[in-house]
Amino acid sequence: MKKLFFSAVIMLMGAFMASADDEKEVWDWPKYSYYADANAELLKNKPEDPRRVVFFGNSITEGWPIHSPQFFAENPNFVGRGVWGQSSYEFLLRFIEDVIKLKPAAVVICAGGNDVAENTCPYNEERTFNNIVGLIDMAQAHGIQVILTSVLPAAKFPWSPEITGSSDKIASLNVLLRNYAETHDIPYVDYYSSLVNGKPDRAFKEGLAGDGVHPNAEGYKIMEKLVLPVIRKYVP
Repeated sequence: MKKLFFSAVIMLMGAFMASADDEKEVWDWPKYSYYADANAELLKNKPEDPRRVVFFGNSITEGWPIHSPQFFAENPNFVGRGVWGQSSYEFLLRFIEDVIKLKPAAVVICAGGNDVAENTCPYNEERTFNNIVGLIDMAQAHGIQVILTSVLPAAKFPWSPEITGSSDKIASLNVLLRNYAETHDIPYVDYYSSLVNGKPDRAFKEGLAGDGVHPNAEGYKIMEKLVLPVIRKYVP
């Protein structure tokens, strides 16, 4: 009941903000319109798909089909719904449009990196963690299998060089996410351990990310090998 209530509150928030968008067409902070046409087309052509899996996140998720198109070509039921620059705060608002309304069998959630980068507001670990739990609650309330993933390594953010301590913040958030997944019987995919170097800065391993934040094709191949077997346990 609490999960359904939480989901209803988020839906009401979205409806309220959508009405504001009608009055100010330039306003679309959660980027509801980003995948609006693609979502409409998907639901028109295949409204029901018992094997649909949505990959939900930020630019790391958005860039996946671009840098590794074969992965999505080989798995045509996989749908990418990442938006560059977004944090967990924006995720809460567009989750209904880009995940729940698509009625997937499962959702792969990768969130938290842009929170640490302070793209939206000063970083607050508890709030970010609670936002991600909110995404999980909404998915579960609608019968969607959640697959939670770690935040990827980032020793620094090129667009926000003033941000310090990101490696410590990411490592700490990943501990919270892993522990939550384990105690709530949620499958957890640890990208971080396979992508981080062994140096004190805990940056991306050399050759796996061009800017130290976003995986390249080789980085995505590693992620695919980790996440695909987990997906297939729940969506054969």
